[in-house]
Amino acid sequence: MSKFGFAVSAIAVAFLAACASEQPATPAPAPVVVVPQQAPAPVATAPAAPTAVVVAPPVSIKPGYGRVETITALPTTTSGAGTTAASDMRRLGVRMEDGTFQYVDAPAGSIKVGDRVQFTPEGYIRHPV
Repeated sequence: MSKFGFAVSAIAVAFLAACASEQPATPAPAPVVVVPQQAPAPVATAPAAPTAVVVAPPVSIKPGYGRVETITALPTTTSGAGTTAASDMRRLGVRMEDGTFQYVDAPAGSIKVGDRVQFTPEGYIRHPV
């Protein structure tokens, strides 16, 4: 291979590496599934004992590679009157390589269902991988 061909190849690789983007991602809760309730049967019960309140620990993004399975647009409230407008933020459902599933909120303009992404330990989503 000539020196010219090697230089052109090196420039092309550097250009493609510069095309990858990192965007901040925040953990998000899983979507809520509504299941209709059936009428409970009457049951005689004893007085209820006091219960403790359990507070869930803050969720963090697990670093690693995964594939986007769902994308949902998130509305943004624009005024106190309750009106909403479209947002560039999306809720991504990502199946990780270890089989776990996590949801994150991120500006996902170019990310599509089926794309492979990487979550960094610093809390960023990298695409393309």
